[in-house]
Amino acid sequence: MSHALTTLPRRAAALTPVLPVVAVPVLLALPLTPDGAGPADVVSGLAVVYCVILLLRERRRPLSPAAAVVLGLPVVGLALAAVDASSPAAGLTGLGRYLQIFVLVPAAVLLLLRDRADFRLLAWSFVGLGLCQGAVGVHQYVTGTGASYQGENIRAVGTFGAHDVMGMATAVSLGLVCAVGIALGPASVRRRATAAGCALALLVPLALSFSRGAWIATALTCAVQLALAGLRRALKVAAAVAATGVVLVGGFGVGTELLQQRIDSITQVTDAPDQSVVDRYTLWASATDMWRQHPLTGVGLKGFPEYRDGHATLALSSASDINGAGVTYDRQPLLSPHNMYLLVLSEQGLIGLLGLAGSWLALLVCALRRLLRVRGRGPGPDCALVACGLLVWLLTDFVYGDIGGPSTVLTGVALGLVAWWALAGDKRGDVMPRGAAPERVEGALAR
Repeated sequence: MSHALTTLPRRAAALTPVLPVVAVPVLLALPLTPDGAGPADVVSGLAVVYCVILLLRERRRPLSPAAAVVLGLPVVGLALAAVDASSPAAGLTGLGRYLQIFVLVPAAVLLLLRDRADFRLLAWSFVGLGLCQGAVGVHQYVTGTGASYQGENIRAVGTFGAHDVMGMATAVSLGLVCAVGIALGPASVRRRATAAGCALALLVPLALSFSRGAWIATALTCAVQLALAGLRRALKVAAAVAATGVVLVGGFGVGTELLQQRIDSITQVTDAPDQSVVDRYTLWASATDMWRQHPLTGVGLKGFPEYRDGHATLALSSASDINGAGVTYDRQPLLSPHNMYLLVLSEQGLIGLLGLAGSWLALLVCALRRLLRVRGRGPGPDCALVACGLLVWLLTDFVYGDIGGPSTVLTGVALGLVAWWALAGDKRGDVMPRGAAPERVEGALAR
């Protein structure tokens, strides 16, 4: 009894460094306001401050040289684009947001995570957020209280509301990717079964989000995770997913007519595109035209809305209708090209894009190298699959979306998980001795 009482404070103290990071996805489950910094953004900033205090107190070197270079690559392009911004306020605001999402929060997560147990705890918090937001989204679809979609208030948006229709889709997708990575790892049967069940449950709200970009990114990411996990396991999981799809669509009628139309529209983006696709193509062309006129440093941070009309054609509707999910009818202006790569190219130029894309590519290469090292015989392949999956999802989703809204802070935390695995990740013990049980080695490393 006394041993248990002394162990509890020790375990609580061991979790303390990672708790500020775990609080970010937890707070994103709360109702949000469409404008202003939400509680998750505030906590992410406090996590960065806490990390700095911890480093000063422990007198540790902040980052390894490799980590400092990889995470610091975007800074040069961001600084140049901030100088070229239309106003000092716009430059400072944009610089702060980009640094938060792509530099400071990932670095804080990398430093605050100490072992694979912390990594898994944060990954499970992503799954929990996805389940929470997904449950709200399914309720919105069933009761007709979601965001407006083709005249009906059925679009699942969770607590993010109609102003951020991609928020729930992002949370659910990242949770699903984490669940698939855990399920494909060498954990206990109960843990893998729980993760697989969570992944299947998250498929429903993902479908009801009506987000084509999230569908494509999730499908591609899960396929990559399955391929990295091994051919035999990939075939088993693919068969299970196919069987589940038959039951959901054929047995329970999940495949509604509107959902089928949305799926069919993915292949009609060139033949008969709807207005949202036309707007997106027009915005993409505008961003490309801005870059041609300012090839190196772009038009400056937060400059896309100001230059948009001067480069767009008459096909652009300039705003989208929003309604439902507690919001009265409104017109939401289209202030970004809905493509992260083109947004960076137009506002930061080639220098900014090379910095950000180079950082992401370096993370991907390092993460894949460590995954290949542990896949055969080593601890932590579930962490590797989660990290690689999160990065593949983000890089794919950036083709159809960009940063913006309260859910953006999840991008920073996800990149932190990737950075920990790719650049830190307890490299001692990457390879297990022959005949050693993964659970035994995991426990030894955690101690």
